[in-house]
Amino acid sequence: MYYDLLQQGTYLCSVSTMHRLMREEGLNGERRPQRPRSPQPIPRLLATAPNQVWTWDIAKLPTQRRGEYLSLYVVMDLFSRHIVAWMLSRKENSVLSSQLIEQAYERYGIAPNSLTLHQDRGVPMTAHCYLDLLGELAITASHSRPRVSNDNAMSESQFKTMKYQPDYPRRFDNYGHALRWCDDYTQWYSHQHHHSALAGFTPYQVFSGEYLEIAQVRQAALDAMYERHPERFTQGRPTVRMPPVEVCINPVPEDADPATLEKGVNFPTLPRAIAKVI
Repeated sequence: MYYDLLQQGTYLCSVSTMHRLMREEGLNGERRPQRPRSPQPIPRLLATAPNQVWTWDIAKLPTQRRGEYLSLYVVMDLFSRHIVAWMLSRKENSVLSSQLIEQAYERYGIAPNSLTLHQDRGVPMTAHCYLDLLGELAITASHSRPRVSNDNAMSESQFKTMKYQPDYPRRFDNYGHALRWCDDYTQWYSHQHHHSALAGFTPYQVFSGEYLEIAQVRQAALDAMYERHPERFTQGRPTVRMPPVEVCINPVPEDADPATLEKGVNFPTLPRAIAKVI
């Protein structure tokens, strides 16, 4: 319409003003009618034991050479946060992701139809050869919604922990430097990192079940201290905090309307104490 008036030798206002006036009148301007965006289902996953749900993502590690990045693939167990597999590569593609998942699948002896693998919608996670592999291994694929990072919060949180390490270099010298650093970090994260969301246990202790014996030792120490100095414990006999018994991605609120859930409405994230997920 605007350009038709110009061709007739008539000037009324600028292009931006014309579009603003047309929007105020409910007109679509120069754009054709567009198909509404189809709603994406909200991924809702629940893990009550290790090796039920894995989540993974890829982080870019900058090098000293401008514009050059390395790709760090990290696969985590959702229930325990244990890093079950990782790989550092100079490139990012579906062949490498397929190789990593297949090796981890065989290493831990995953039974068919027992594992759900959650990821975002990057090219290595949506390629046909990668999805075909998951189908052959009988792994259920779960994907985040487009541009919703909270759907893969566990992996995002792990990468934040990595990049906030005191010795994390802003840029790596070369591939060998990055490989050595990532090897030390993954070992520390799984075996030495006393995770606050796991009640102070390490991810590997929860993954392997060792936390049950360690909890008994902790409880014995607390009982001995309570017997000697009960006046220090104003709330009564102390008990050892235990890791959550279930870990969720996008838990369903207790007061959610089933009809609303079917429409795919995104509910606000529950508080951590209620959701028992992070």
